[in-house]
Amino acid sequence: MTAAGSDPAIYVSTVILLYVDLPDTPLSASLQDHAQARRLHDRRISLELVESAFLLASLRRLARPSDAPPLPPVRSLAYFLPVIEELLAQPMPENYLDYLRLKLRNLAGHNPPSADVQKNTFSDDR
Repeated sequence: MTAAGSDPAIYVSTVILLYVDLPDTPLSASLQDHAQARRLHDRRISLELVESAFLLASLRRLARPSDAPPLPPVRSLAYFLPVIEELLAQPMPENYLDYLRLKLRNLAGHNPPSADVQKNTFSDDR
């Protein structure tokens, strides 16, 4: 899953979907978020790296001590840019993305989103 040679519209859509599906992010992306996703495509940042950065940053937020003051919601995709740069400078081991996905799924299940609106449209009662 790399940005090289991929359709920019598909890349941007994928980044936006990954972004809005995270805990503590907006229900919809702004025009600035779309522009930022396009810049990531133009830089040929792989979707795998983007997703890894999203998950890593989200895990860091969720794994804070319970007595720490709550963090405000993420308001922009730009919030994740420092983690993207961190992973560009120091890549993660192979298969680490799978570990991050599992870890976030487990941790997010124990810490419900702070928003009153549930992002997931799937219901357990179906």
